[in-house]
Amino acid sequence: MFYGEYPYKVDDKGRVPLPPKFRRELKAGMILTKGLEKCITVYSPEEWKRVSEKLAAKAVSPASSRKLTRALFGSAFSASFDGQGRIVLPYSLREYAGIGDAVVVVGVNNFVELWAEEDWKVEKSSADEQAAKIIESLEE
Repeated sequence: MFYGEYPYKVDDKGRVPLPPKFRRELKAGMILTKGLEKCITVYSPEEWKRVSEKLAAKAVSPASSRKLTRALFGSAFSASFDGQGRIVLPYSLREYAGIGDAVVVVGVNNFVELWAEEDWKVEKSSADEQAAKIIESLEE
C-alpha cells in the first residue's frame, strides 16, 4: 500500500528518488505511464498486470478499447532503481506532466503518482474539497 506525499528534486538527467518505503514495494521494477490527470502513474508489475487484465475484460466497443489501450500502453515505460534509489523519468512523460526540476511523489493506495509541484497543489486542494463534501454527506 502506498500513501503520503513527498517532495523531491529532479536532477539534470531526469532522475528522481522515491521514498524508501515505496522502494520496497517496487523492488521488482515498475511501469510508468501517463496518468488520467496531468501526472505520471507508477505501477508495480503485479498491479500493471491487474490493470491490463481489467481492461481486456471490460465490455467496451472495439474502437474505444483500442484507443484506451493505445493511450495507456503506448506511453508506458519500464523502470528500475539505480544504486541511489532513483528512477529515470522519460522525457515524454515529464513533458506530459509538466514536471521540471521538482516533483511531488504521492502514494495512492495501490499505485504512485508523480506530479509537478504547482499541479499537485491544485489537485490536492480539489481532492480535499471533494473529500470534505463526501464526509459531510455521510454525517447527514
